[in-house]
Amino acid sequence: MRQFIIFLGFAALAACSNAPDTTATEQNAKALVEAVYAGFAAGDMDRVTGAMAADIVWNEAEGNPYADNNPYVGPETVLTGLLARLGGEWDGFAAVPQEYVSEGGRVIVFGRYGGTYKASGKSMDAPFVHSWTVVDGKITAFQQYTDTAEHAAVMAQ
Repeated sequence: MRQFIIFLGFAALAACSNAPDTTATEQNAKALVEAVYAGFAAGDMDRVTGAMAADIVWNEAEGNPYADNNPYVGPETVLTGLLARLGGEWDGFAAVPQEYVSEGGRVIVFGRYGGTYKASGKSMDAPFVHSWTVVDGKITAFQQYTDTAEHAAVMAQ
């Protein structure tokens, strides 16, 4: 009986050592998303798009003026269809993260948008929640939640 118990102990230990390390996955996913926000802040779009999977699906919040092309599929489409528009239409546009919550390959970020819309001269200060999905070290999906009425009001002329 004693040998059987010892064997079960080794079997349990072996099973645990082969289990995926969800803590490492969460840390890696969070670090990747943090690097994307750092890339946004630095204006380093190569860093931003380099973190994306080739088939990323990016969705702006329903009602957001930039949701007109949802979903943005692929890094080049995100860059030219969305990020270039933001860079060209806003002075000082920023997405500033305040809190990260991660579980497995999902990272939720709470933060605030800021910037001045060039055409109207109006400034924005609006909350956001971003949901990022990371698979195999690449961002595969993005979903934005924000005060779309604030965006529209600032962009109205």
